[in-house]
Amino acid sequence: MIEQPKNFGFGEDETMLRDSAKKFFSDHCGADKIHRQVAGNPDIHRNIECIWDKGLWQQITELGWTAACVPEAAGGIGMPLVAAVALAEEAGRAAFPSPLISTFNTTFVLRECNSAAANDVLAQIAGGKPMSLAITNQQGSWEPTDTDVSIDNGQLNGTAWFVQDARKAEGLVVSARSAAGIGLYYVAADADGVAITADGIIDLTRDQAHISFTGVTAIEVAAPGAGDTALAHALPAIQAVIAADMVGAGEWLLQTTVEYANTRVQFDRPLGFFQAVKHPLVNVMLDIDRAKSLAYSAACAIDSDPERQEWANTVKLAHMAKANASDMAVFASSRAVQFHGGIGFTWECYVHLFFKRQMHNQMLFGDARYHRAILADMLIGQAA
Repeated sequence: MIEQPKNFGFGEDETMLRDSAKKFFSDHCGADKIHRQVAGNPDIHRNIECIWDKGLWQQITELGWTAACVPEAAGGIGMPLVAAVALAEEAGRAAFPSPLISTFNTTFVLRECNSAAANDVLAQIAGGKPMSLAITNQQGSWEPTDTDVSIDNGQLNGTAWFVQDARKAEGLVVSARSAAGIGLYYVAADADGVAITADGIIDLTRDQAHISFTGVTAIEVAAPGAGDTALAHALPAIQAVIAADMVGAGEWLLQTTVEYANTRVQFDRPLGFFQAVKHPLVNVMLDIDRAKSLAYSAACAIDSDPERQEWANTVKLAHMAKANASDMAVFASSRAVQFHGGIGFTWECYVHLFFKRQMHNQMLFGDARYHRAILADMLIGQAA
């Protein structure tokens, strides 16, 4: 058994990065500002929007966030995964409208490709180019063999679905099948033959689309037969980062609800005085702490085992992190709305931004039931 370092390997550099992120979001991304930015139009018949501040993206690029987990050989900083988890947590706490999580997830996949072409794309990410993954089929499966995209003579045809931050991304990593197996391919988002169709989603801080490829010339980053392995090895990191985003949003919901419960008076008492309010909030706190520990533990397991000697344990931790974070997201969101009373479900209350982000996050790469079913199969198989 590989012994994990203390504090999940969260050292001085990672602490400085997290603290700089806290300050950045405090200075630039208050909930009131984000609400004005993405929720200015409450009309349910409004056009599908993609709202984000490209100036802030440039600033976080200059701070080194996109380069954080890019290997040094590809022009990045080469920090451990726990650094990306810390940044994702702070981004979730701010409900930051950006392609940061999608770009991280693309980074994790490209790191597993081990090719010169993949390193070239990683260098672009380190330089601040936002990216996204186009790997999911119409039924919502991201299993490589289920892709709806094929490649023939270096050209992609088909459709990728549920692509996150598609209209913010400048590049896409696409999974596609051929007679030789599943490969991964890079295309520019504005390449000829790429058609992006926006999807309507509840999360106001992100966008989603399905993308059609018609005779699109692609660059191979993982050869046919190697793409499915690269995706499988990247999934635990993807799940840990999404879980961290949910942890951050859950922390905002808890803090905001506690503050409201301490100031709102009912029957001559603050709401927080009543057990029916304070006990569920304590349970929310416990759920957040559990999800946070599992997210960092999964990330630390990946960092501590580069040769994958204990890969099964790492996969289990990632499934546990995503399952617990998804459950926490639902519980924290529902308690926040309920305990804000009559204003909790209104458009003017900032809670709905985080509620909607949580509901979207919980389904990304599988909800809690999906991950628990996989865990059950893994554990029962071990017992047998």
